[in-house]
Amino acid sequence: MKRPVIYNLYWRHGRHHRFPTKANPGPMGMLINGWAGSGGDGLPWAFRELNGGSIVGERTLGILVGPATGHQLIDDSGITVPDARLYYNSGKWFDEGVGVKPDFEVWDDPNLMAQGRDPQLEKVVEEVMKQVKADPLKKTPPPAREDRTAKGQNKQ
Repeated sequence: MKRPVIYNLYWRHGRHHRFPTKANPGPMGMLINGWAGSGGDGLPWAFRELNGGSIVGERTLGILVGPATGHQLIDDSGITVPDARLYYNSGKWFDEGVGVKPDFEVWDDPNLMAQGRDPQLEKVVEEVMKQVKADPLKKTPPPAREDRTAKGQNKQ
């Protein structure tokens, strides 16, 4: 989610770009829905922990306990059982049964969806565009060229 620019490259032909080229230095938003649980709770929780941006939608189910392992039963069916439980860096247990509450509660209204509209997507785009206007992305310009000739080295 967070993929910062680490450095910039200046090419011989005069072009420059940031690295990694697929960095994500701009604002982000996330859509969640009320049917999401387990990883659907964990991802938006992590997004919020990392201050990723606005979360839009409906509160998730809150059924994330921890990583689960599969166990085969005698009749060849299987079950999964959480073998660990999550807790915060603060030392508090993860809020099981609570879910992730969005910053902006927006219902996926089927009537609007049938008309070709997506109210959650519209809201998250609106919020991200506010962030873009408030803090436009800035590229780091290349520094002035250095005189690396013997003559230029003597000046230092």
